[in-house]
Amino acid sequence: MLTDNTIIVLATAGVLILLALVQLFLATRHDRAVTAAGPIEELSVYEKRLEEKQRLMDDLEAELEKRREAMAVVADVQAEVDGLRRQKEELLQEWESLRERRDEVAAVRRETEEAAVERQQLETEIAPLRAEYLEIQDRLNKAEELVGRIDSLKEEHGTLSAQVDELRDRKRELEEADEKVSRLEARAQELETTNSRLEGRQAAQESELGNLEARVSSEREALATAQTEHGRLAADVAAQGQEARRITAEIETLEETRSTLEARLAHLKAEIARSEGRSVDGETVETDPLRELKETPPVVVAMRSWKPAPQKNEADAIQRVERRLRAKGLHYPTRTLRAFHTAMKVNETTQMAVLAGISGTGKSQLPRQYAAGMGIGFLQVPVQPRWDSPQDLMGFYNYIEGKFRPTDMARALWAVDELHNEEADRDRMMMILLDEMNLARVEYYFSDFLSRLESRPRPSDVGDANERKDAEIELEIPNMQMPPRIFPGYNLLFAGTMNEDESTQSLSDKVVDRANILRFAAPKKINEGHAEGDVEPTRALSRETWTRWGRSSAHVDGDARVTARVEQMVDLMREFQRPFGHRLGRAIMAYAANYPEVEGGRGVDDALADQVEMRLLPKLRGVEVDMAAPQFSNLMTFVDRDLGDAPLAEAIDESVRLSEATGQFVWRGVSR
Repeated sequence: MLTDNTIIVLATAGVLILLALVQLFLATRHDRAVTAAGPIEELSVYEKRLEEKQRLMDDLEAELEKRREAMAVVADVQAEVDGLRRQKEELLQEWESLRERRDEVAAVRRETEEAAVERQQLETEIAPLRAEYLEIQDRLNKAEELVGRIDSLKEEHGTLSAQVDELRDRKRELEEADEKVSRLEARAQELETTNSRLEGRQAAQESELGNLEARVSSEREALATAQTEHGRLAADVAAQGQEARRITAEIETLEETRSTLEARLAHLKAEIARSEGRSVDGETVETDPLRELKETPPVVVAMRSWKPAPQKNEADAIQRVERRLRAKGLHYPTRTLRAFHTAMKVNETTQMAVLAGISGTGKSQLPRQYAAGMGIGFLQVPVQPRWDSPQDLMGFYNYIEGKFRPTDMARALWAVDELHNEEADRDRMMMILLDEMNLARVEYYFSDFLSRLESRPRPSDVGDANERKDAEIELEIPNMQMPPRIFPGYNLLFAGTMNEDESTQSLSDKVVDRANILRFAAPKKINEGHAEGDVEPTRALSRETWTRWGRSSAHVDGDARVTARVEQMVDLMREFQRPFGHRLGRAIMAYAANYPEVEGGRGVDDALADQVEMRLLPKLRGVEVDMAAPQFSNLMTFVDRDLGDAPLAEAIDESVRLSEATGQFVWRGVSR
């Protein structure tokens, strides 16, 4: 049987184990309470209480240690055990009472974690706002710097205003000089009128002219002084902005007025010289605003001096042009000459031919010598960079003189307009070449004229005034009841040259879509240019012969090979996302119909290959070569296999390879 001492020892051991478990439980509880400690004050209070309990447990352990030493005293130990049992029950009761607090601590912990997550999200949202704030702060700093600069600019503005006031005073002086020029011009007109009405008073007129020249000389000196002052002012105000540019423009206007005055003076001298020994009373030339328009231009005078060419077929005419080119030391591939000739023939469906390429490749000489070899009048119109309106092409009305000042092109158009000019040359052909046409924006000065050409009715309907009214060019002459109109008929051929460098403008889609563009590639070798044979005299080609050479597109409508090739061209351009419409399709068919049947040619295959070169490839400018590699491959296969033009296919491939540097396709021409 167990003795009392054994029972006491076992009881004491059990109590100690229970106390150890309680201590472990309280320690765990204390750790949890410490973990839950945070921003809430109540948690710290509980932590202090738990620390007090821990100290109490420590005291109990010390007391138990002491009790172990006194285990011999059973009564004391039993009493202690009873006390500890009661304390245990109290602790258990307190533990149960703290359950709600533990739940509150757990809830607080969850809220703390959620708050931390929310805080992290807010920091993520605040980051871009902080960056924006820093950017705004940087802008504010720059704005403060600009405010500082504004003050200095205001001071500079005051200085500039003073200078502008001074320049305005100088401008008034220039206006006074301009008034003097106007009075002088009025005096010149008065003298011209007096000269037309007086006879037998040449000496008096010369004396009056001398006085006028003296006045003009003095005014020239005044203008020279003013011009010197203007030059200095222009240098002073070159950096003063818009006002300075306006004053410079006024100075240039004054210089143009002076040039006009000098021209009028020269005209007056010519009129006086012409009036020697004869009366000019009753002449209507001086009062006719169209006198200068009706003057016969040199190109028409030369045409009238040519002997008529004998009736000849088209092949003989092309050979005559080839002989002239060789006699001039010029060498063009036969294929190029045929292409240009055909481009001139289809002026009903295609309004002009454009010869493009680098400078010095013979773009201007080909149309000039072609016209001379064919017997066609040739007028070269050099385009100026300042051209920006149709007036630069046709002329303008001078309000001071009361006359229309036509250009050489306007006089030439009038001279061959048989519908409005009774004295027109009715059986002559004329070519007009716009030289370096892209020095200025083509759509500014030529777009309206190109629309007139496109609006021309069919040759059989030209006699109908209602049909041709949209194609006629009405000259802008004020105070004239019925201003003259000019019809650009089919006896006119239009060509243009285009240099490709940094000083030129690119052609608009409107021009590209209405022109055959022959691109002259850079030569692979330089020709020596030896002349072969003598230059044959020019013989005038009749309009009847030229018309007889032409054919309509209906000539090839029934040719299945032509229609199939054109359909392939339509599909190819659709793949490039550069489709074309009926107008271009009819123009291609007309070109194929009018291609000359000459020895050594391949007929419609050459014609259609020319149209790929002249009409389709220019429209592919800017296509991304990487994205359109399959389309370019299909195009080269079509040109090489179906049309049999290997040099053109190789040139397309070379242009694609050279365009890889920029990524965008640029057609560089073909050498034949």
